[in-house]
Amino acid sequence: MSQGDYLFTSESVSEGHPDKVADGISDAVVDAYMTLDPQSRVGVETLVTTNRVVMAGEVRGPATLDAEEHERIARQCVREIGYEQEGFHWKKARVEVLIHNQSEDIAIGVDAAGNKSEGAGDQGIMFGYACRETDVLMPAPIHYAHAILRSLAEARRSGAEPGLYPDAKSQVTLLYADGKPVRASSVVVSTQHHESLDQAQIREIVRQHVEGVLPDGWMCPEDEFYVNPTGRFVTGGPDSDCGLTGRKIIVDTYGGSAPHGGGAFSGKDPSKVDRSAAYAARYLARNVVAAGLAGRCVIQISYAIGVAKPLSVYVHTYGTATCDEQKLPGALCEVMDLTPRGIRDHLGLDKPIYARTSAYGHFGRPPELDGGFSWERDDLVEGLVSALT
Repeated sequence: MSQGDYLFTSESVSEGHPDKVADGISDAVVDAYMTLDPQSRVGVETLVTTNRVVMAGEVRGPATLDAEEHERIARQCVREIGYEQEGFHWKKARVEVLIHNQSEDIAIGVDAAGNKSEGAGDQGIMFGYACRETDVLMPAPIHYAHAILRSLAEARRSGAEPGLYPDAKSQVTLLYADGKPVRASSVVVSTQHHESLDQAQIREIVRQHVEGVLPDGWMCPEDEFYVNPTGRFVTGGPDSDCGLTGRKIIVDTYGGSAPHGGGAFSGKDPSKVDRSAAYAARYLARNVVAAGLAGRCVIQISYAIGVAKPLSVYVHTYGTATCDEQKLPGALCEVMDLTPRGIRDHLGLDKPIYARTSAYGHFGRPPELDGGFSWERDDLVEGLVSALT
């Protein structure tokens, strides 16, 4: 292959994957707090295993959200995902709640007081990315990996495919020619299923969804199409594999096509820059590409705990910039306040919009009328162009 010809692979996991069950519960807790008090502070982790859910972390918010309510939220989330199996059942699972009040030392650093602005909830680096490989400005491998699983989940939920169960994984390898994706070279899908379905039946069910998602002519060769490669996937979900919040951070972002800052998103309120600044970085990168200022863009933002202003803003366009790349950091700071409070206000993040992000990626989803996925708007295009002229 030439320098511009290569294979690149990304994976996704369904809402019923154990790690995503944990993410879903943690984000449902965030939504519950945001609904009652938009200024709540939440940092909740979840562990799921055979008929067991353990929730732990620290919060500051309405006292009505007690242990009993946290348990109710967890059970409802598991029920909506669809788990009613002997080894993991929304009604039968034991739920343990180990959630306590937020440390006062953290609160001092984060809260605004007197002449002090609201500070970042932690130190860290966050990345955002956008490219022209798909119409949603996301890398193609992760975009199609997500889409395959969403299609299977919709068929399961609608009753069109009653033999499918919640746990599933996908992996898409694309061939790039001259740096652009041209077709799939292999596709892997593992999906939990009813024991009455055999391997051949599952393969044909999955095939319809893969072919329905990939562009025409992109289907991989038959011998590179792998469905349930072990031959059987009846026992799945937390009954077969322990799940933890925050263990699928590459699935959540860009599928490995861009850097990740190391912090997970789920279970965290928007005062925590692990989440909010990663959303802001994606928002800015998306607008840079949407404005035609670059064909590909990665942005890094860094923070210190208790400090409002970012310590650095870095932009790299991989040689695709149509403007002076050195001016981009200043232009980005001109069109958006990148303090934690500025991000939350600009993107409207103090709302119960997080449970829906917990599966199938936090990026590349359409903005919603209630403020969900607000970081996918292209409303900074004119301001960016103006700031650079």
